Amino acid sequence: MLSRANYSGVPLTQAYSIDAELASKVITNLKCGKAADIDSLSAEHLCFCHPCLPSILAKLFQLMISCSFVLEGFRYSYIVLVPKPKECYGKTLTCDDFCGIAISPVLSELFEHCILDCFGLFFKYLW
Repeated sequence: MLSRANYSGVPLTQAYSIDAELASKVITNLKCGKAADIDSLSAEHLCFCHPCLPSILAKLFQLMISCSFVLEGFRYSYIVLVPKPKECYGKTLTCDDFCGIAISPVLSELFEHCILDCFGLFFKYLW
């Protein structure tokens, strides 16, 4: 039987690191025109920011991965209730007449897309 007490996973090489080029590519692929998050940031803020921001965010994301730590603000979102089409006219509305849409932080979405771009081969899709 093999002992796995000292196993620490696959070593992270340069091929599996988040760099400024990846962060910049993900920023340009973000969909603009969406609602602002709980901090009033939107994708437009990242798209039209100073060119040094992708390198700062890449260093932050790489540090988060190496320390196995996710920022607390990444878990906060708010829910917006949107009425379902064709069902909200001419009757009293109930909770079943609405769809809930969660608005997550845009930096969390950016981090998620960077993770999927780097480590997507390691995830197994169930659908």
